[in-house]
Amino acid sequence: MTGRSRTSRRTVLTALLAGAVSVPLLGAAPASSVPATALELPRPTGHRPVGRRTLHLVDRRRSDPWVPAARGRELMVSVFYPARSSEGRPAAYMTESEAQRLLELKGLAGVVPAATVAGTLTHARADAPPAPGRLPLVLLSPGFSVPRTTLTALAVELAARGHLVAAVDHAYESVGTEFPGGRLPPCVACDRVDVDEATVVRGRAADLSFVIDELTDRRSTGALARLIDPGRIGVAGHSIGGAAALATMAADRRVRAGVNLDGGFFVPDAGHGIGGRPFMMIGAEAVHGPGNTANDWAETYDRLHGWRRWLTVSGAGHFSFTDIPWLAEQLGLPDPQVPLSGERGWCITRDYVGAFFDLHLRGISQPLLHGPTSSHPEVGFHRP
Repeated sequence: MTGRSRTSRRTVLTALLAGAVSVPLLGAAPASSVPATALELPRPTGHRPVGRRTLHLVDRRRSDPWVPAARGRELMVSVFYPARSSEGRPAAYMTESEAQRLLELKGLAGVVPAATVAGTLTHARADAPPAPGRLPLVLLSPGFSVPRTTLTALAVELAARGHLVAAVDHAYESVGTEFPGGRLPPCVACDRVDVDEATVVRGRAADLSFVIDELTDRRSTGALARLIDPGRIGVAGHSIGGAAALATMAADRRVRAGVNLDGGFFVPDAGHGIGGRPFMMIGAEAVHGPGNTANDWAETYDRLHGWRRWLTVSGAGHFSFTDIPWLAEQLGLPDPQVPLSGERGWCITRDYVGAFFDLHLRGISQPLLHGPTSSHPEVGFHRP
């Protein structure tokens, strides 16, 4: 690797991390601006009640790329699924320790109580008995340095529509991920300046394939495995998690469909090996619109030969496709640099990602994906 390419890679990863640091929820604000009311994620539009189970999975066949001395690659996974009923204990958004770590990192300790963030209403029930049936599986990979919980609203929405959803935390790549026994490993990758982002992407792809192995193995996950239709598996991710979605498809033929939410691809020749499997890219227009030479969407799109969509959202920011703006606005901390409201960003994410997986994993026709519509004027279609 040349000095110039090493600097370039360092710059890209630093930009990824900088984006995570400057999220609106984590900006400085006086304590008086934070309301005392409880936080709540958007209610899902699907009619099914949702349960959630938390799994600790360890891949002992691999060493951890960030902490080689660790005993295998540890992953925390939140599994959301249609439940028998809406009764039971509400599933917490995150633990107070996880919330405190996140708030301390961003300078909001003492401004936003950790209990307020941790207690966000998720519209899921902890360990609720699953409803019977065979379901498509969708895996979710979060952005660099942020935890899987930032994709909770999307996970609950997809589960309420009839999917089983696994949100994955990639060990040592996020702040505030609690492991069994109350362990809170540091974000080792966040402190590295020599990281090759392609290595991050491929490592995440290996993580996601391992999670598929575990979730579809009845010896490992029992009743959950019996719910999954292994012929209907999809992956979506935000930021570098979106790159991991495409990389997982290239490496694992079990994955039938994928979505990138506002992420670059970072891997040379991204899109090769996908064949005719469907893939959708949706992101902020300011970054991912045609003609922007700072991103690699155009060249990646041209390598996709099956069903494909390249969508951009006017006024969106990098985190508009996550829970963060929705919660930030409830806290009185909107991002003044992002015109699109948290509510509108959520509605667009819900509608387009939900439509994509309903079409390709459940076989339900989705006119929304055919082209521009007056109900979603912010969404542009490119290279149809």
